Amino acid sequence: MADGESKAFNLNTWIALTTALMAVFAAITTLYVGKYSSRTVLFQAQETDQWAYYQAKSIKSYLYEVQKQQFDIELSAQPGMPKPAREKMVKVMENYDKQITRYDGEKNEIKAKADELAKSKEVSSHKAGNFGYALIFLQIAIMLSSVAALTKKTYLWYLGLATTTGWIFFFLDAFYLFY
Repeated sequence: MADGESKAFNLNTWIALTTALMAVFAAITTLYVGKYSSRTVLFQAQETDQWAYYQAKSIKSYLYEVQKQQFDIELSAQPGMPKPAREKMVKVMENYDKQITRYDGEKNEIKAKADELAKSKEVSSHKAGNFGYALIFLQIAIMLSSVAALTKKTYLWYLGLATTTGWIFFFLDAFYLFY
């Protein structure tokens, strides 16, 4: 082989190896995009479930409040109500107060869990987006390297290698969320 052919062979070999390496990184990055996209959807579903549960507790609490108000109105409207009936209504109203307090406590716990899920969803969404951006940079780098191999224009390969810095930034940012 002549020296020029050996140099061209080495360049094509390096282009092929780096392009293959970029393709491996792209496959790994694609897995992370899927992983965090799925987590985002899962957290969204769990958050929605928590808010539905919160609404159910709110409705139950409201029903107790309405019934308690109704009894209070009846007690006020009927001052001559027999003592056993009045005592029974007061006892029921005290039970309603306990139920309302219990539901309010449960709603606070449910809200806290829903808020936590919302934060987890946001983090997963940002990570999925950053992995997506990283993947775009790798796809551009692979395309530039492929065109460099076909056209034998070395500057395209160098540009492809430089483009992988975008992948590195977004890939690391997806893991560590620098901002």
